Formats: sequence, structure tokens, C-alpha cells
Amino acid sequence: MSQAEFTLQQRDRVRQLKDTLARYAVTVGGIGILFALGLIFFYLVMMVLPIFTATTIEPKNAVPLPLSAPPVAMSVDSYGEHAFVLQSSGELGFVDLQQSSSALQPEFQPASKPMAFAQMPASDGWMAMADENGQVSAILPEYAIAFTEQGKTVTPRVRQFRSQGVQLEPSGQAITQLAFAIGEQRAAFVGSNAKHELFSYVERGGRIWRTVFAAPITDLIDLTMTPDGRYLYLLTPSDLIVAFERDGRYEVREVIDVTQGDPHAQAFSIELLSGAQSLLIQHKNNRVTQWFDVVEQGQRTLTYIRAFALEQPSPMLLPDYYRKGFYAFSPSGEVASYHTTSDERSFSQPLLTQLPKVAAISSNEKQLMVYSDGILKRFVVNNPHPEVSFSSLWRSVWYEGYPEPQFVWQSTSASDDFEAKFSLVPIAFGTIKAALFAMIFAVPIAVLAAVYTAYFMSAPMRRVVKPAIEIMEALPTVIIGFLAGLWLAPIVENHLPAVLGLVVLLPLSTIIVAWLWHRIPSVWLEKVPNGWHGLILLPVLVFVSVLAIRYSMDIEQAWFGGDMRVYLAQIGIDYDQRNAMVVGIAMGFAVIPTIFTIAEDAIFSVPKHLSDGSLALGATQWQTLTHVVLLTASPGIFSAIMMGLGRAVGETMIVLMATGNTPVMDWNLFEGMRSLAATIAIEMPESEVASSHYRLLFLAALILFVFTFLVNSLAEWVRQRLRDKYRAL
Repeated sequence: MSQAEFTLQQRDRVRQLKDTLARYAVTVGGIGILFALGLIFFYLVMMVLPIFTATTIEPKNAVPLPLSAPPVAMSVDSYGEHAFVLQSSGELGFVDLQQSSSALQPEFQPASKPMAFAQMPASDGWMAMADENGQVSAILPEYAIAFTEQGKTVTPRVRQFRSQGVQLEPSGQAITQLAFAIGEQRAAFVGSNAKHELFSYVERGGRIWRTVFAAPITDLIDLTMTPDGRYLYLLTPSDLIVAFERDGRYEVREVIDVTQGDPHAQAFSIELLSGAQSLLIQHKNNRVTQWFDVVEQGQRTLTYIRAFALEQPSPMLLPDYYRKGFYAFSPSGEVASYHTTSDERSFSQPLLTQLPKVAAISSNEKQLMVYSDGILKRFVVNNPHPEVSFSSLWRSVWYEGYPEPQFVWQSTSASDDFEAKFSLVPIAFGTIKAALFAMIFAVPIAVLAAVYTAYFMSAPMRRVVKPAIEIMEALPTVIIGFLAGLWLAPIVENHLPAVLGLVVLLPLSTIIVAWLWHRIPSVWLEKVPNGWHGLILLPVLVFVSVLAIRYSMDIEQAWFGGDMRVYLAQIGIDYDQRNAMVVGIAMGFAVIPTIFTIAEDAIFSVPKHLSDGSLALGATQWQTLTHVVLLTASPGIFSAIMMGLGRAVGETMIVLMATGNTPVMDWNLFEGMRSLAATIAIEMPESEVASSHYRLLFLAALILFVFTFLVNSLAEWVRQRLRDKYRAL
């Protein structure tokens, strides 16, 4: 017998070449996709990393500055080029730090010797001194900047409140302690003399009130006042007295034990945090506590919020210019930076050799200036994102003005004193909530429709139904969101009983029709072609829906007092027109085609001999479906559900247009939410480049990216396990 030799014809060589090219094209395409995903991930990580970088404080220059008297206050400009220094003699001087040899240029000289000094928060800039005659002088040092052909010129100028000063102590005795506030609406001064007597001067609307406090405070160690002059805080070693200005007089609102029962926690200093809503109290046990007003049962109460443990005793605190942080200086030269909202210490290093006399921070919080041993030392601060930490992103935070710790996302406000709140929990919760309600609506409909279409429906009808559902995938989600927000939401609101009732009525009517169908004589059943039974159900579902909507108002009138929304409000359930139910329905219709297509293909692809063999062995169609077909197709069905979940999590426009976009944490079906994707779409165009807000939006995108990757990875792993388990069928 002759042996046949293998040869490649010209046609076979062309096919082999095409197969090789196709294999290389698919390989290159797959690698390219992986490379593109890696680049996206790397870019997102690089945009997010800076918000977690450590704070740095670098020394820049030291300028000798001999003074005739010790300094008591200081201010510095945003470039670290100019400074004002107030001496204990009352002389205010201007320093040009760009000169080779700096000298104090006098700008203000008091008429008599000062005995007490006070300074408003750095953002206000006012300084005050009380002399030995009980008179107070308040000054505001400013930098007048002009740009000429020769360059930028800075001219110092000093504004004075009442050129003749304010006579605070009526008998002319020396003021030993002082607090003051100068604002647009009022000016207030409070001081005590050597006899511990307290005096106040309030000027508002052209009227002046002078008051002597009823009783002296013998153990008063510090006092301060809010910039608007409404609140006065008087500190003793164990108590804090909170006084409120009413009709020109300060009335005691409450007295608080700042030691909280600890005899080692006596206080010795008090500072106002930026914004003047929080107080920082220093204790002798190396702790700094934060306090602010909390409204409970309609009444304001100064409440202990949090504490910061200092590594070393820090007699001097320097609040930030506008952020909710402060610097602590220790006698050994240790400088530490804390942020109250993020509740962490971002920096701690020995930058100095001793405790400085005074310190100041610039308005941009990039220049830190200290004075000690006749030398002005300038440091450059790099702390762009102090408010971001793991605690502020993922844990409840007690923000100023809030009754309790909460998860809050609120990136912008109309107020200049606003503190951004960057908790990712509410918008992550909103993402999960929207996806969950969408999947609850979509999965049963899509999977059951796929089962019926692939297993029971006739081939001619399947050729019509399947493309019709798949073409829904091409419908832009912005159109679905538009219809959901402007058309579906009002319908749901006006016919709420009917919409809720249809959740029960539609499945129930389907079961009843099926039961009645089996009661029909078999002679009639044979007239309906096999696989076309679904058409009979459509008129019934339409009729039930129309009937429910028609009598919705009557049901609402009979059972819910005429308005179901008011009824829900009375039992503690809020209702918003654009809510989670509307999102679930709208997003469900967007997700259904994805789940249906993949699941239907998986069920239809089950080998025919498996179902035929099961039927031949005596199993019914339902037994074959549940024990053979669905088990074999389970990997594909699970993949379909996971693909739908990924689509729901990343959906933007439907959530954006069909909800109120309020980042609340509530599982209430009738309230809205805000998702990660919607937050990015809304806020990215208005965020400041490289700001904390800007980078946190990239963090939200990274979370979505990683979540989708994990979901797909889990889906593939489960699919492989199911595929291996049922491969033997």
C-alpha cells in the first residue's frame, strides 16, 4: 500500500498565513488593552498620591534683627519678604527681609508704656495694647503693594482704631489682661486690672456701652474674644466661662469644667482656631483639647470634641491662617503641626534650639516666621492637603456646628469660613445603593426573560424579541436619565400607590393567568402554537397596569388620607420626587439588555443533547431546566449578573439626572443619593486643579476602577469554578 505524503496547497498556505496574522493581531490587541488599563491605573495613582504625602517644613533663611524690647506679636507676608514686629515697648516696626542687613523701621509708637497685649486671629490682623493708664490702642498693620516699571514695591501702613484710643479702665489704672474684637458691625474691648476687676467697652451702631463686671475673677489666667465680639471666653485653671454680648453687656451663658474631673489637666492658655468657631485649650498634662458649640434641644452648649496629645510641653500654639490646624512649639525647639478635622499630627521635627519669642504664619500658609535670640528665621511649609487622612475619608468626623460625628461630603459652600468635608463614605454608599436597587429590579426580569426566550420561546418569536431587547443597549443613558427625571419621576409621585401595588399585582396576575391557562380545555390549548404563549400575557399585564393607575387616586383617598406622601412623612419616611426607586427602575432598564443578552446566549448555548437526554429519561421540561440547563449555563448567567453590576456601579447620567444628588446615607427607597461617578461628573469641571478636592475626585475614579476590576476578577474566578464543576454534564 502506498504511503500518502502531506503537502500544503497554495490555498492552505494562505489560510495558515491568515491564521498567523489573526493570532498575532489578537495577541497584540489583548496586550494593548492590558497596557492601556495599566496606564490608566498608573495615571490615577499618580494623581492621588500627593494627597497622602507628608508635610515638610524647610528652613530658608535667618535674618539678624536687633530689637530694643522683646517682641510680643508678628505678622509676615505671603512671600516671606516683609514682616511687622510689635515689641513689648509698644513700638510697631516694619522689616524688609530682602535687604542685606535688616533693621526695624518704626511705624507706630504708643503714647505711654503698654502693660497688656492682645491679637486677633491672623486673618483679621488687628493688634491691641493697653497702657498703664487703662487706655487701649488698636492697630492694623498692612502691606500696600504697587507694581511699577521698576517692579513690585511694598509700602507699610498702619491703620488705627480711634486715633485717641479707648479708655477701658474708668479709674485710669493699668490693664493687665486684654481681649478685643474689631469688626464691621461692632467693636468690643474687655480687660482686667491688678484688682482682677473686669471692664468692657462695646461700640455698635454709633452707640457705646461701658460695663463693669459684677464680681472679679481672681484666678483669671487668659481671655479671648470671637472676631465679631459676640462671645467672650474667660479661662481659669479649672473652668471656662462663656459670656454672650446682649445690649452692650456680657452675660454669662455657661461655666464649663475644662479639666473634666482630672486634677492634672488644669488649663493655662486658650486660642481661637481659624474661623473662631473652635477653642483650643492647653493643659498642663501636655494635651490640647478642642471645643465648639453644639446645639442640643435648641440650646447651644460648648462641647468637648477631641484632644491632641503633645510629645513635649508646648507653651506656645500658633493657629493656621485659614485651615483648621495649629503649630505647637516646645522649649527644646520641637515644632509639630496638627490638623483638627483629620485628627492627626502631620509633622514633628526639632527645627529650633529653643522656644521662640513669637511666631507668625502667612496668609497662604506657606511662610512660617519665628523670632528668637535676635534672629528672624523663615521656614517654607509644604502642607497642601492637611485635611485629608484615612480618618477624614472613611470615618465619622465631628465637624464644627454639627450635633455629632457624621459622614459628610460637602466640597463647596457660599461661605468664606466654610470647611470642606471630604468623607467618601456617603458617595460610596450612594453608589452601592443605586446599584443595589437597579439590580433588584433588573436581575429577576432579565434572567427570567433570558430563560423563557432561550428555552421556551419559539424560534420565529425569538428572532424578533432578542434583537428588540438587545437594541435597547444602544439607547443613550442620558436619554434614559432625562426621561426618568422629567417623565417617570412625576408619574411615580402622582401614582405612588399604583406603582407600589404593581410590584405585587404584576407577578400575581401572571401566576393567576398561568393557573387559568392550565384550566382551559386541551382542545383550545392545541390551537395556540407552542412557544407563542407569552403574547397572551401581554394584554393582561397592560390591563392590570392601566387599572392600577386608574384607581390609584381612589386607593390613596381611601387608605392614605388623600396623600400618600404626607402619610409616609407622618410615619417618619421622607419622600423626594427623584429617589432611589426611580433610579432603580430607570437604571434597571439600562442594565437589563446587558444581563439578558449574555444570560440568554449562555442558556441557548447549552448543548441540545443534554436537554434531549434528560427529557428522554423521563424528566419534565422544568426538571430539565432547573437540573440540567441552568446548572450548565450558570457560569454565563453569573457573568451576566456581574457585568450588569459593573454597568450599574459605573453609571453616571441616570443617577445624575434621576436623583437629587444629595450625599445622604439612608436606605430609604424614597430618598435620593449621590454616587461616585455622578460626583466626578458634577464637580470635576469646577474643582481647582491640584487642590484636595481635585485629587479626591481622582481617588473616587480610582475606587471605581479598582472596584470594577475586582468585580470582574471575582466573576471570572466564580465562572471558572462553575465551569469546572458542571463540565461533566
